[in-house]
Amino acid sequence: MNKSPQATKSPHQLGQKAEHLAASYLQDKGCCIVARNYRYKKAEIDLVAQKNTCLLFVEVKSRTSKRFGYPEAFVLPSKQALIREAAENYILVHDWRAAIRFDIIAILQTDGKTHITHLEDAFY
Repeated sequence: MNKSPQATKSPHQLGQKAEHLAASYLQDKGCCIVARNYRYKKAEIDLVAQKNTCLLFVEVKSRTSKRFGYPEAFVLPSKQALIREAAENYILVHDWRAAIRFDIIAILQTDGKTHITHLEDAFY
């Protein structure tokens, strides 16, 4: 039985690939990636990016199937709260005094194709 290359990758490897794809996508849209996997207490922000005078806190979610729903549906309120807490710390530590935004980049990798959905201002 042949397995697809995705079937042999661990969830961690798939997540890293998705974060790389999301970072490249944002850079193509004119953003500068200022931090990856920013941690504060129990929280982690996958990507922190800057576009002009706006700081983006980005949660990346990926799936290899829509069987249980779209990737963005898995950014639950509890996860959003953790991201907000880490963002508050990042803003304080870096003395950021301009606009901020919380985005989700959903990546669906099925049938050898990659679909990226960017949800701007996805939550607060």
